[in-house]
Amino acid sequence: MDYEKYAEFSPCDYAGPLKRESFMDAGIKELWPRIPRISGPAFTVEMVGGENLSLHRAIYEAPEGSIIVAQSNTMDYAVIGGNVALIAKKRGIRGFIIDGLVRDIGEIRENKVPIFARGVIPMPGGKKNAVPVNIPIIAGGISVNPGDIIVADEEGVVVIPKDNAEEIYYQTKTNVEKEKATSFEQWAANHKEKIDSFYS
Repeated sequence: MDYEKYAEFSPCDYAGPLKRESFMDAGIKELWPRIPRISGPAFTVEMVGGENLSLHRAIYEAPEGSIIVAQSNTMDYAVIGGNVALIAKKRGIRGFIIDGLVRDIGEIRENKVPIFARGVIPMPGGKKNAVPVNIPIIAGGISVNPGDIIVADEEGVVVIPKDNAEEIYYQTKTNVEKEKATSFEQWAANHKEKIDSFYS
């Protein structure tokens, strides 16, 4: 599958054919400015709170082109730092979506590793429990399954269900092309007419 084509459109564009449960909550956001839009299949991770072992395992197991999507189950410890993020980038991982915290954001920004998370904290987590990776998880308040397609940029993070991803892509493409064919003046007139209809 051509995963890169999904980055042709922003999460806002996908808000047409998809419902609220496909969009992560507003707490998951880009951690450095002018971050590039990324798209790719989700490689999912569920961590034991206070640990980072399964995430660090994922950077070696995730196929090239993947986006690692992780539930940290903690807001007390960072689960990834600069060196681990750089290893992942060199292995072809497109980026990270983390329901939790990271550290070394200066290094991550300098190395241009796309990363979306809840924030930063200096303290790293530990490593004890070798739990399975690439299993269904809840991250950003929504369900994420291995292989679901992620699109993330400064507008947020959308999770496109893998089973109907092609259909969603073409619905979005059709909507965007229709919008481009409509002038701003026509859009504004249509908008006013719609709003007025509620008050007539």
